[in-house]
Amino acid sequence: MSALQLFCRGRLSWGLLALSGVVLELVALFFQYIMDLAPCVMCIYVRVAVLGLILAGLIGMLQPKLWIVRFVGLVSWAVSSVWGFRLASELNDMQVNPSPFATCSFYPEFPSFMPLDVWLPSVFSPTGMCSDLPWTWLSVSMAQWMMVCFAIYGVIWLIMLVPSVKPLK
Repeated sequence: MSALQLFCRGRLSWGLLALSGVVLELVALFFQYIMDLAPCVMCIYVRVAVLGLILAGLIGMLQPKLWIVRFVGLVSWAVSSVWGFRLASELNDMQVNPSPFATCSFYPEFPSFMPLDVWLPSVFSPTGMCSDLPWTWLSVSMAQWMMVCFAIYGVIWLIMLVPSVKPLK
């Protein structure tokens, strides 16, 4: 277990978390601007959850040898993974079981202190409908792929949890 403990206390592990989130954000922008697929408000919220994963990785990279920094990074990672899975699951439900009574908003509801859609509209402004199913790969929708991604983040978090908080011997 000491090799995994050392890995958790290194910048590489946290950098990989941040990098994987950046790759997911770039893929989302590729779908939006190259493939011309309009993101819905739930897609934008999923992007924010991925942004949380990036921030968790950056927090962990600050000083991964300090227990408190790893702890804050782990909590951010867990919250982002669970929240992202919940959002992707909700979006998947809207796409699989469309209903005129269960629709998403056209406008994101960010807190007034953090209006991401105003600060960076090219990334965080929705232009699509949640019930649209614009893309699939291997018969799996984008929302379902994101559920898989967030589940993987959650499993990796579980693997990293004990070695990250357990003292070195």
